[in-house]
Amino acid sequence: MNKRVVVVGSTNMDLVAFMDSIPVAGETKSGTSFQQSFGGKGANQAVAAARCGVPVSIITGLGNDANGAAMVANFASHGIDTSSSFTFDTTTGVAHIWVEGSGENRIVLIPGANHSLVASDVVARFESMSDAAVVVGQCEIPLDVTVAVFAAARKRGVVTIMNPAPWQVLPKELLANTDWLVVNEVEYAELGEGAFSGNLVVTLGSQGARLIMVDGTRESFDAPKVKAVDTTGAGDCLIGTFAAALSRGDSPQEALKLGITRASESVTKAGAQNSF
Repeated sequence: MNKRVVVVGSTNMDLVAFMDSIPVAGETKSGTSFQQSFGGKGANQAVAAARCGVPVSIITGLGNDANGAAMVANFASHGIDTSSSFTFDTTTGVAHIWVEGSGENRIVLIPGANHSLVASDVVARFESMSDAAVVVGQCEIPLDVTVAVFAAARKRGVVTIMNPAPWQVLPKELLANTDWLVVNEVEYAELGEGAFSGNLVVTLGSQGARLIMVDGTRESFDAPKVKAVDTTGAGDCLIGTFAAALSRGDSPQEALKLGITRASESVTKAGAQNSF
């Protein structure tokens, strides 16, 4: 059985400022600490999947800069294959993240090289991976790239997992080729009842997650009670873990429970990838 998880998505350098409370417009506040770390929804999900011990490849866009070189080294340290990624003559993506005392965050993205990916080139790289079992996408790269890759994956019988974050309305073609849609409560409300006919995972933050399957199965799973320090990347941790578990043959229920557990553990530490 093929086990490789292929993540087609973003890579960002996270610049994280911690503070007691978020300043209002026009206000300047002193923060408590600063942290620079590796991030991007695609990169986070790839690292989370790799932590489960399955083969992982990422197809992403990197800048021809120090951050891009650091990203490649970071992926290598997690055993993630980057041979199908692209380097462009621009800057690597950056995320400015504010984390307040409660652990809640606000994020501003500067996409950089993430938006330089070209659909036909990415599909060609994906098609070269004969052992792909699961492909994961998000909305931090051009959507036409994900549309094209999911269409190619469907033809090969590769399981597709879509995380529409940051939220945008997904084209019908992409939804038709999506096996699993993973959304939070806000995204689920935006999606609208009946807009998607495939399998759904609705994440509920500290309350766990809900599974809604095409066979009529509806189950809810609680999250362990933990003290949240930083929720950055928790959803990515769940998705990457879920993808890895499915790729090795776990049931959706087993995969989701493992994803919830690992995501809950991740919020007890600061940062994204280093907390997985």
